[in-house]
Amino acid sequence: MFRIRLLPSLLFGSVVLLVWTEQTPAQATAQTPNQSRESMWFAPGAEDWNRPVQITFQRTWEDAIAVSKETGKAILICVNMDGEIASEHYAGIRYRQPEIAKLYEPYVTVIASVYRHNPRDFDVNGNRILCPRFGSVTCGEHIWIEPILFEKYFEGVRVAPRHVMVELDGSESYDVYYANDTDSVFLTIQEGISNRDAPPPIVRGDRTLVERVASRDVADREAVEKAYKAGDQDLRGTLLKAAMQHDDAAPDDLLRLAVYGFDPELARLAREALSKTDSIGAIELINEALRVPLEDSEREKMIAALARLGEKSERAHTLARVHKGLGTNSDQIEEQAWSTDNRGASYAAPGIDAVTNRLETADMQRPDDAQAKLAKAVATLELAADPRALQTENGKVAGRYARLRLEDAYRTALEAEALGATGWRMDAVIGLCSYYLGDLDTAYPRVEAAVAKIPSGNLEWSAIATIALFAQQRQQAITIALNKKEDWPGKWLTDVNAAYAVLAHHPLGRDEHVASHFRFLMRLGAFGRAERVLDEGLQRFPDSWVLHGHLRGRILWRDGVEGLEAAYESMLEGEDAPPNLRWFAGYASIVAAENHRRQGKPGAAIAAYDRALAHYSRGIEHNPVTRNSADHYASIALAGRARISLESNDLEDALDQILASFERKPEAAASRDGLNLSAVGTARMLRARLGQQGTPGMVERLDHALTQLDPALLELPAFERTVPGANPTNWSQPPSKGPGGDRK
Repeated sequence: MFRIRLLPSLLFGSVVLLVWTEQTPAQATAQTPNQSRESMWFAPGAEDWNRPVQITFQRTWEDAIAVSKETGKAILICVNMDGEIASEHYAGIRYRQPEIAKLYEPYVTVIASVYRHNPRDFDVNGNRILCPRFGSVTCGEHIWIEPILFEKYFEGVRVAPRHVMVELDGSESYDVYYANDTDSVFLTIQEGISNRDAPPPIVRGDRTLVERVASRDVADREAVEKAYKAGDQDLRGTLLKAAMQHDDAAPDDLLRLAVYGFDPELARLAREALSKTDSIGAIELINEALRVPLEDSEREKMIAALARLGEKSERAHTLARVHKGLGTNSDQIEEQAWSTDNRGASYAAPGIDAVTNRLETADMQRPDDAQAKLAKAVATLELAADPRALQTENGKVAGRYARLRLEDAYRTALEAEALGATGWRMDAVIGLCSYYLGDLDTAYPRVEAAVAKIPSGNLEWSAIATIALFAQQRQQAITIALNKKEDWPGKWLTDVNAAYAVLAHHPLGRDEHVASHFRFLMRLGAFGRAERVLDEGLQRFPDSWVLHGHLRGRILWRDGVEGLEAAYESMLEGEDAPPNLRWFAGYASIVAAENHRRQGKPGAAIAAYDRALAHYSRGIEHNPVTRNSADHYASIALAGRARISLESNDLEDALDQILASFERKPEAAASRDGLNLSAVGTARMLRARLGQQGTPGMVERLDHALTQLDPALLELPAFERTVPGANPTNWSQPPSKGPGGDRK
């Protein structure tokens, strides 16, 4: 069964519309009865993935629209998803077949997929790193285009594979997904264009290179970039000066080559072009260019360009504000004083008995004593917020107890204030109680008032909780303003940085504070400051799952997959290497292996998986507590090796590896790796291949292993259950965080 939605105003007409929407699987060129999904959408092998993609996709939606209007061609939107059986078939086999690519040639094509296959989009010299799965685009391009298309054409439904035809006026002609076979999709693509008047071809080779600088077509962009890299300084300068004449369609990737190049004059020309551009596509490149030291006058021009682009882009507006405001000091928090006073400080969390004694002492004092009332309110608030004081198996009961204590603390604080209590503790306890009780209108003004009065170096829980809430409030205010595309005071950003700086050095600060600060700075585009925050955070929290996740992402983006394992090996060689660093090195090797697989490098992937297994074995010897989670990821590494062997048709090794995966950690059999593939999914594919090649003994071994697994692990994942014929089941839980346990 497949879904095709056609608009009757187009060439097909209402009769065809009714026939196509009412077709049964037997009437369509559909899946043969009793044919398995694995044999219908057979998995691509290593040879398939090594073939080049034959379909040329435009880089951006804006480029596609421009080329569509220039050529008169309709746009064909292609949607793909890693790990989904039919999407794997399209990406690894069909998109690489010349006869299939012919069907796509009459269209201007774009590809949308939210999965990253290369860790970065450009190398250190500014060269594009093309996606190994889709060929002519970077991973960033096929990721960034997806939300645009989702909002415009997907009707709130994210599903893949999918093909949508869009006419010159932006209207849809067809939208096909949930197809039971490939032939029906290709028939739709072919017939969708067959009755349409073919536009006259455009011969791009007749244009000069200078003329092609202004073109948005991917073929022209590639030709200009190739000529720039091969040309001398005169040609490069000519192309850059031509780029300066097209403010509305700046060739960003050409300018990037100059910005990242070694010729200072060419880099200056590129920055001059960027300072004049009206293209919102140049915003991120301008931000990157501002990371290096520049003369004040040139820097001001670049920031002015962001401010100008900010009139039509909230992102540019934000970046301009960030680059202008990060150097200022907060008038709410004396960051330097806190840093000095907290240096070397330590704080042991008080026991429940100590807090309870404070509460009883406050209760015994005079009922009309304002400070006694305030002390009682603070102690009650601490008990309400401390999970140790609510140890019960019934979560609802614990929640009710906590709320009652919060209400008691809030009521007592108001009584203390009525008796004349003032100061930061007064504002802090009312602000925190109001926040936890859901009264944000009361909470935030009180917290803001308290923060300005807390003495630097204070080690009380209520002090740090107030600063944390202040940081969160300012951060949320900025986020809300960004989402609403509204202006916001620059001091808010200064306050966020100051608050998080205090949390980063305070004894009660946590890795979640560092991670929140890092993500916030990254979203704003303050990449340099974000990197410093992450490095300092890892020094304090070396076993943080979330911070290591950000570290891996940063290394991959900056140094590529080749630098990931090398960075962890370098850290392991340090004299002060943390005890659990080898566990994280093992996970980094798995991430590296998955990136090698995306890039079609099975040999490198196998070597990385082997290093991961070695790291986990040594890590268990060093710290047996990590065995549970180490076995989980070792099982995933073995399943990854099995998939590689399956793709190279080494079925015997694939079977050995998948059985080893099941044996190492049976509970991990349905857990998905970074390519959205599971050991169970690979086992299904392997069984279909074994059955086709007549190896009964191996089939029996695999079947026996599968019967030993929990039946729940054999159920289809949620994203495949909407396919006709699939049984509704429960999604298997993803694994949990860090070396201390499974990600369940």
